[in-house]
Amino acid sequence: MTSPILPLRAAILARCGPDPTLAGLMGGAVHLWDEPPRNAPPLYGVFGPCEARDASTSSDRGHEQELSLVVWARPGSAASALAAAERMAELLDDAPLAPAGHRLVHLSVTSLAADRDGETNLARATLRLRAVTEILG
Repeated sequence: MTSPILPLRAAILARCGPDPTLAGLMGGAVHLWDEPPRNAPPLYGVFGPCEARDASTSSDRGHEQELSLVVWARPGSAASALAAAERMAELLDDAPLAPAGHRLVHLSVTSLAADRDGETNLARATLRLRAVTEILG
């Protein structure tokens, strides 16, 4: 299985990273990481749970992938987390991304949820995506 997970993450970063609106919502720069740097102050996003499943056909090898982006914000600022997650949704829903070694067939937003972390009281917005990719070559 030639996993599309890391190439799709790189394509998402390439799409979201240079967006001035998202950067403005996140305090001047897009902060989207695999893991946040130690002591990083919110507002930032991380790649959340992800699963890629084989979705090959008789003619093409491919995957269906469910992934999430989680935006963390200071206690009491759920609106800022939601605004950043909504901007990511605008940028990514049906976006023409080009993950290395794969062809993106479809990318869609499946849900947006907001809650609060019980231990830290940080606000959290979770954007869930579904992607279908084919392996090139």
